Amino acid sequence: METKYIFVTGGVVSSLGKGIISASIGKLLQARGYKVTIQKFDPYINIDPGTLNPYEHGECYVTVDGMETDLDLGHYERFTDIKTTRNNSVTTGRIYQAVIEKERRGDYLGKTIQVVPHITDEIKRCIKENASHDHFDFVISEIGGTIGDIESAPFMEAIRQLRWEMGRNAVNIHLTYVPYLRAAGEFKTKPTQHSVKELQSMGIQPDILILRTEHHLEDAILHKVASFCNVEPECVVQSEDMASIYEVPVNMQHQGLDIAILRKLGAPLQLESGGLVSWYHFLHLQQEAKEEVHIGLVGKYDLQDAYKSIRESLSLAAIYCGRKAKIHFINSEEITAQNVAEKLDKMAGIVICPGFGQRGIEGKIIAVEYGRTHDIPTFGICLGMQMMVIEFARNVLGYKDANSAEMRPTPQPLPEKEGSNHWVNVIDLMEEQKSITQMGGTMRLGAYDCQLVEGSKVYEAYMQPTVSTPLPIGEGQGGGSVIKERHRHRYEFNNKYREEYEAAGMKCVGINPAADLVEIVEIPEKKWYIGTQFHPEYSSTVLHPHPLFMSFVRACIDNSK
Repeated sequence: METKYIFVTGGVVSSLGKGIISASIGKLLQARGYKVTIQKFDPYINIDPGTLNPYEHGECYVTVDGMETDLDLGHYERFTDIKTTRNNSVTTGRIYQAVIEKERRGDYLGKTIQVVPHITDEIKRCIKENASHDHFDFVISEIGGTIGDIESAPFMEAIRQLRWEMGRNAVNIHLTYVPYLRAAGEFKTKPTQHSVKELQSMGIQPDILILRTEHHLEDAILHKVASFCNVEPECVVQSEDMASIYEVPVNMQHQGLDIAILRKLGAPLQLESGGLVSWYHFLHLQQEAKEEVHIGLVGKYDLQDAYKSIRESLSLAAIYCGRKAKIHFINSEEITAQNVAEKLDKMAGIVICPGFGQRGIEGKIIAVEYGRTHDIPTFGICLGMQMMVIEFARNVLGYKDANSAEMRPTPQPLPEKEGSNHWVNVIDLMEEQKSITQMGGTMRLGAYDCQLVEGSKVYEAYMQPTVSTPLPIGEGQGGGSVIKERHRHRYEFNNKYREEYEAAGMKCVGINPAADLVEIVEIPEKKWYIGTQFHPEYSSTVLHPHPLFMSFVRACIDNSK
């Protein structure tokens, strides 16, 4: 079968959930035995989201090959278990950068470079590139932003051209919003009609409409939209608010969205291959999970999307443990020695979040100390692990002014334990980072090997099967003493002090075999006190929750008892 292309666009307002819809479509097609990939095209001019403020764009997700991407790629992976790469995330900045580099090399033979055809041709090349690397039955392309945005125009033109070139091998799915006016007591379809009209003015007729709504829409409204927007009635479906985003694929399936897509593309209507059996099992566990486990999320970004993958990883692990994760965000800037007990004492476990920069780190160190001294299950991720290392140096090893070279890049005196100043950087800048001046895309990014120390809590967590599913175990899951996890950092554990840490009780139980970097630390005598330099949340999915999150949540449940 020739590769089929699905373009997902959005109208009326932003943040309608195109990423969830795209991931749901991918899941439904997988359930019918098709090989699927999903890619995101973002209209902003940044090369990637790596230098964007989390308040601006939410978390920065990292692919296995080290691309900093939009958080929607996290949804794609959690729903479908596919491993995304740099080919799955493209911005306007990358498109223009590629075209300008070609122009500088003389590839265009002196021609004037224009949006059409040069920019649109580069967009088309990127859209088709995934299929050229590996044969996929379906390539789903989500276009960021909203119809009518100036920066989206080149992408719309590229889609228009591709649909003519591909004929029946391409469809457009348009997601819009149907507001409910409480004062009038009725839904309003006019915004959807205007959105479709805007799309039609660009030369694109939507094949399928998905209506985002807070309440159930009657058939009469669906038929009205179909009539005014020139779309077949069976190709108008609704995406109403669900209790969980993981119910969306099932809701779409019940309305025949996958059948409509296959019919429009002329693809065989294969019987379901059983891919949703495990999904329904997960939803059943989610509905049965009533008892809460309270987990504190210590970070400085008071925005839900800033720690999206961590939140989802905790929630997924809790569901498989028969619990509902009640996550409490605790702003590290507001934590003091005087109020830390009040903020953390009722938590069954604590997660110390990743991040960059000086702001809020002293609060994280206070939280880490409280978790260690009160034996509360504590999970430090990336910067969170570094805070564990610094706190241990200050309060156990006796280096009162221990810090990270990121926070205090001053040259270090020798680690003298006499006198008032014990200036040591127990976290240091990686050697290969010392000559780097560019900020974007230059960190240690992507998946690297980590050798686990047998007998450690971490080793036991990875060796223990997480859940019983028919899908293959992938990156970051149990089954071997060398695991592969994704990174995003510039600073590392300073190996000069490894022996002191080991002798005092903090064990280095995960080591990168190629560079001898410390990837994991733990204090074995505690209930659960583990820090990872990598980001395990990036490889935790609905059907394969990450073993470290499973182990941590189990420890939290035991602690709450």
